Amino acid sequence: MSDTIQDPAKERHALPVLSVSHLGKTFTVGDRQTQALHDVNLSVNKGEFVCLIGASGCGKSTLLRILAGFETATSGTVQMYGMPITGPGPERGMVFQDFGLFPWLTVKENIAFGPHQRGLPKANLDELAGHYMHMVGLDKFADYYPGQLSGGMKQRVAIARVLANECEVLLMDEPFGALDALTREKLQQDLLEIWERTKLTVIFVTHAVEEAVLLSDRVVVMTAGPGRIEKDVRLELARPRDIVGIEFNQVRRDITQLLSSHVSMKVAA
Repeated sequence: MSDTIQDPAKERHALPVLSVSHLGKTFTVGDRQTQALHDVNLSVNKGEFVCLIGASGCGKSTLLRILAGFETATSGTVQMYGMPITGPGPERGMVFQDFGLFPWLTVKENIAFGPHQRGLPKANLDELAGHYMHMVGLDKFADYYPGQLSGGMKQRVAIARVLANECEVLLMDEPFGALDALTREKLQQDLLEIWERTKLTVIFVTHAVEEAVLLSDRVVVMTAGPGRIEKDVRLELARPRDIVGIEFNQVRRDITQLLSSHVSMKVAA
């Protein structure tokens, strides 16, 4: 009987991309301690689009920062493909609401920054930056600086910069929250097209129920005091989604009701 040869790549991808187990986070300021997260458990598979939603102060951004490696957990574990996350890494890219671009670099230079830091040759940098500029529709703005761009264009650059690092997981902290409604709607559609094309795993923090239902495979509802996961809602809605459709709005109402009950309980307390 011959021994079975295991394929490490297959074994790796059989695991969840991200797994969180009994996660807790406590912040200490002076003599005061605040428990931001308590006993959070979450598993995200490769290629899933997951939205974290909840009222302000529920810990969703803290959870995202722990997944990114920018914060450390006080208790519990957080892993990527079964390996502990101990700090930031290029396989996990973060997109913030405030863009986080380098104002002294052009669009092209911002996008190529990560690969440049890793020592990629200039010819490869130009090709890589060109590829991702084209993906986000900024080919004609390669030599512009962030100060010359609209908010929506800055966010496109921020997304392209993360993608240029060839990350596997895209972590997004209310990336469209500061944009006007029309720009936000356009970027939502652009993000879905990028996700479908690249098969990235996306974890997206938002406080907008409609945005969560429009974008995600799963909506993870968090409640504060301290932050924990109240419900993990798997969406069975077909894509592309119709925001005025009956099924869409039933899901939106159900999640809104969940969030409203959290607010009511907090006020009553």
